[in-house]
Amino acid sequence: MNRREFTQNLLLAAGALTLQPLSRLAQAQNTVPIPPLQNGETQSFVSGTISGVRGRRKVALPQVRVSNGRDIVLTDRLGRYRLPVAVGDIVFVIKPPGYALPLNAQNLPQFYRIHQPQGSPPLQYEGVAPTGPLPISLDWTLQEQVEPDEFRVLLFGDPQSRNQEEVGFLTRDVIADVAGQRAAFGVSLGDEAFDDLSIYPNQNRAIATLGMPWFNVVGNHDLNFDVPDRTHSTQTFKSIFGPTYYSFDYGSAHFVVLDDVAYDGIGSAPPDARKGTYHAELGARQLAWLQNDLKLVPREQLVVVMTHIPLISPGGNKKADLRDLAAFFRLIENRPHCLSISAHTHFQEHMFLGRDAGFNGAGEHHHFIHATPCGSWWTGMRDEQGIPHTTMRDGAPNGTSFLNIKGNRYSIDFKPARRPADYQMNIYAPDEVARTDIAKTEILANVFAGSKKSRVEMQIGDGAWRAMQHAPRPDPAYAAAKAAQEALPKNGGARKLPDIIPSPHIWVATLPENLPAGTHLLRVRATDMWGRTYEERAVLRVA
Repeated sequence: MNRREFTQNLLLAAGALTLQPLSRLAQAQNTVPIPPLQNGETQSFVSGTISGVRGRRKVALPQVRVSNGRDIVLTDRLGRYRLPVAVGDIVFVIKPPGYALPLNAQNLPQFYRIHQPQGSPPLQYEGVAPTGPLPISLDWTLQEQVEPDEFRVLLFGDPQSRNQEEVGFLTRDVIADVAGQRAAFGVSLGDEAFDDLSIYPNQNRAIATLGMPWFNVVGNHDLNFDVPDRTHSTQTFKSIFGPTYYSFDYGSAHFVVLDDVAYDGIGSAPPDARKGTYHAELGARQLAWLQNDLKLVPREQLVVVMTHIPLISPGGNKKADLRDLAAFFRLIENRPHCLSISAHTHFQEHMFLGRDAGFNGAGEHHHFIHATPCGSWWTGMRDEQGIPHTTMRDGAPNGTSFLNIKGNRYSIDFKPARRPADYQMNIYAPDEVARTDIAKTEILANVFAGSKKSRVEMQIGDGAWRAMQHAPRPDPAYAAAKAAQEALPKNGGARKLPDIIPSPHIWVATLPENLPAGTHLLRVRATDMWGRTYEERAVLRVA
């Protein structure tokens, strides 16, 4: 069943005809109670037309979804829609498959219109300029494009540049490294900035050199901290990137960007009166929108959900979990093909969430906490290029990933910054082992993108392959680098590496007791959850 047939069947099942008034259609689709308007805001309506360019012809596009962040309506056969809008809403198009959104000079998609007639309140960083009244007709024209069922998406975790020097690090270490790589589009998973939101334009221009549409997720370091609550905490972000939650189709997949950073207000983080705390929460309005969005997505279609803060804290801190996780799970747990991706932690981990986490769907939900381009916030000693090594706390290098999609299936490739694509692990083995110590000598492998579904094995010489055991612990090289830096006066003139954590992707095995004296080639191979195998080698001597 294609999307058009699915949508027609859905409307007919609800007793709706495509020719009925679209405001009634929006009401019919909203089965989750929508919070009432607040602060005396009034509601009006906007209408417009969605068109597409096919070759030299401009045609009306029916059944395109348009949203105000609460309701979702479909265009009629003439491409027309009508939608309720309140002050503060952002009206946006949900990109249909086979069509491209307009882009600005920084390759940022222009699929939205902010409705803030008076603009933002006074803020430290510039917010939304006064938009004035709604236009008579709010129209979009999309360009037809070929979108195969098999494609790649380039993923950045936190770019998190605090100044122009760090934009330079990002450009030389990461952007130049993946430039020329084929991808349909890219996504940054939040913390585009590091509190100084004036960095957005320069960083956007750097990322734009990749030459692909670039979507963005809001993070906790993208906030306007000088506001009392969540209401105006993303005004600068919205002025540059648009809505903080939205969705779009590309090829065979449906992508959903969510805003799970709930700001508690200035002064909520004493003694720093300039900032406030935050927590992970979607909120009733966003959940209502998400339900409406997913109702129009076929059950067998791949859904990729992207947030900044992980659904569940990998450190086991329940207070850091998404507060409305149960409600979120209820919306996705009937879908057999759903992946969620976050960043935020500055280390990489694959989580598989089942009954213990409150997920009641079949099997487990795969949540991927993505690596960061800035690694450990550009800390650590600088290399020969003048760039901090910025190894992440899990011992993995900073980097990016490619999300590979084929139909409703996916796989993920981690790409370490300025290193070959097949550099996927480090082996920790002594250069020399005394024969009396063989039985108690451990070999460690840090498989950067490994998970509990990985199979990791070790071979010495021409011997048999032996299974290694998954055993999270601190990465030895990271611990040594941190200790060496801290032994230097003023940390060697560089920012200090962050605290050590148990790496979630360490495997361990002991040497065989009958290993003879001599020099031996040691090989470790890791097979990931998609059946791809990577190998690394080391040499050790038994004295």
